[in-house]
Amino acid sequence: MTARLTEITRAAVDRCATEIPFYRALPRDLLDGEVHRAFTETTRLIAKTLREERAPDAVELTEIIDWSARRAADGLPLDAAIAAYLVASMTEFELLSEGTDAPELRRYAVHTLRYLASVLPAVALAHLHEQQQIEGQRRDLRRDLVAALLSGEPAAELAEQSGITLAPGYLVVLLRLAPAEPGEPDVRRTVRRVQSALDAHQQTDVLTALTTDGGTVLLPRAPDAFERLPALLSRIGAATARPVTAAAATADTLGAVPDALAEAEDVAALARRLHLPPGLYRLDDVLVEYQLARPGRALARLAAKLEPLAANPVLLETARTFVRHGRNRSRTAAELRIHRNTLDYRLGKIAKLTGLDLSDPDGMRILDAAVTARALL
Repeated sequence: MTARLTEITRAAVDRCATEIPFYRALPRDLLDGEVHRAFTETTRLIAKTLREERAPDAVELTEIIDWSARRAADGLPLDAAIAAYLVASMTEFELLSEGTDAPELRRYAVHTLRYLASVLPAVALAHLHEQQQIEGQRRDLRRDLVAALLSGEPAAELAEQSGITLAPGYLVVLLRLAPAEPGEPDVRRTVRRVQSALDAHQQTDVLTALTTDGGTVLLPRAPDAFERLPALLSRIGAATARPVTAAAATADTLGAVPDALAEAEDVAALARRLHLPPGLYRLDDVLVEYQLARPGRALARLAAKLEPLAANPVLLETARTFVRHGRNRSRTAAELRIHRNTLDYRLGKIAKLTGLDLSDPDGMRILDAAVTARALL
């Protein structure tokens, strides 16, 4: 082995460059330089440990792990690293098997397998650890990038470091998942499932700031971006087994992202305060409620219209349900599980106590506004 070191190394490098795609793509000068030196040192170490009839010691394994980590940081995939060890070992065995007696060849083969059994787990560990480090840095950069976009800070440098091409504008989406069922295993899995659903929806990595209860999503602005959101919410709901509520606003430019975030936050807050059902909401869906929620004396006075019902929770809930169903008496009666005649009786009581004429369009509009105002206070 020692006498034929140059021949063995050259044959192993050439075979790797032929059979392993990663090495096949490397420039010849790199193969003849750094790769050749690494293969030479590996063969030399195999010969040394064979002569001394031992596995690599702690110092030698440390050097192998350090070298493997550096190669992983340089982009050498784990599968290519393991394949190189195996291809080089096969090449070496084929060259040395000619003219070697059987007992010595068996001794060499057993030692090589023992060597690989010691080294390959260390190589895999080094690569995986380095990949975890790289992935952690990547997550940190992406998190900082999302924070910069949402706050209106410069983001070009962070995007370049993250390897992300920024879109001209974004659809800012705030997700809120319904509470998890008691005893749900590993709530952290929720974040992974939401991210996977988003990536599948966009067919690329999506910029997010997620928690186990939802989070903020930045989807590249496109003509059909909003229309595709209901399907995305359904996918997220199916992946997490939790109903999803989303508030969305469009930023036509990167500089408009903070304003879009503020608008989406207002819409999300209204959806929570009004106890709106799961679904997708934007400002156009809650324009009246948004305006009613602005500070002013009118909001309190509208809410006060229902104060006469405060002592009668049944009538108050009837008014809320009636408004929520767009004053549709059949759907209101069905939800309350009462007869239409009973509903008419309750509405009459509501009209009498509040002084609102529910047969008049103006009275109906005030009832709608009053129910909303009471929910907002």
